[in-house]
Amino acid sequence: MNQEKKVWRNGNLIPWEEATVHIMSHSFTRGSAVFEVLAFYSTPHGPAAFRLPEHCDRLIRSAELLNMEIVQSKQEIIRAVAETVRANNLDQGFVKIVGFLGEETFVITVPDPKLELSIFAISAQEFRPKNSPQAISSCLSRWRRLHPETVPVEAKVAANYLNGMLARQEAQRRGFDLGLMLDGQGFLAEGSVESAFMVKDGVLMTPSLGRILPSITRRSVLEAAPAIGLKTLEKPISLPELLNADEIFISSTSRRVMPVYRIEDRSLGEVPGPVTSRVLRLIEAICSGRDDRFRRWLYPIR
Repeated sequence: MNQEKKVWRNGNLIPWEEATVHIMSHSFTRGSAVFEVLAFYSTPHGPAAFRLPEHCDRLIRSAELLNMEIVQSKQEIIRAVAETVRANNLDQGFVKIVGFLGEETFVITVPDPKLELSIFAISAQEFRPKNSPQAISSCLSRWRRLHPETVPVEAKVAANYLNGMLARQEAQRRGFDLGLMLDGQGFLAEGSVESAFMVKDGVLMTPSLGRILPSITRRSVLEAAPAIGLKTLEKPISLPELLNADEIFISSTSRRVMPVYRIEDRSLGEVPGPVTSRVLRLIEAICSGRDDRFRRWLYPIR
């Protein structure tokens, strides 16, 4: 990374290369870091972060679910994100907020639950590989999504993402872009870091909350789709329903809306399909600041 890059850490801007912790820190050895990844876009009204307050809410909630504490208030975190983006002179890209226990320890719990906080900002070009695909292939992973009675699956915590990493590795070994995981009851859950949607007879469907991460991009699709006349449905999705879907797409901060052109050995025909195309255009318009109906989702950062 460019040594001129700045990182916000516990109230101060520091050089990128100084944003380190000891290898024996609790969050490194136990996976106890909580985090958020959000996008900011160049809009006609200047750079704006997508649903920044909601991301801050989820970060604070993740810490609470793990009996940890973020010292900064929501408004302090919002100001720190804006300060970090400005310090790196960026108009469009991604922010990662990391709350972590930096104390060196051998034990499984720590006496002080207060998290340190760091904020990173990078350009879109650094985050996304060149020649990114316009559609992806998916398979069904042999790995199941973590059960909500084993860990709080709604917490965005580092340790939980080993589950998704294994699913992604398996998919890539099999020649697919993405592995979709089922939950412990055999219903569709999500991808490694993506929410899953399917379309049947014009209805947009996605798994219900409770066994998946409460994705902010997923929530945005569900809230915005009725504005263009689309019916949405949150429900348990069985494997036969998924495999017989008319259209499938995934959503995430980095990919926004990404069509799936094949699931296992079944081609989904021409992609994006008609419903996916409408959703894709809608979310693109919202993120670029061209849809005034959802302008409130774009938080000015300059």
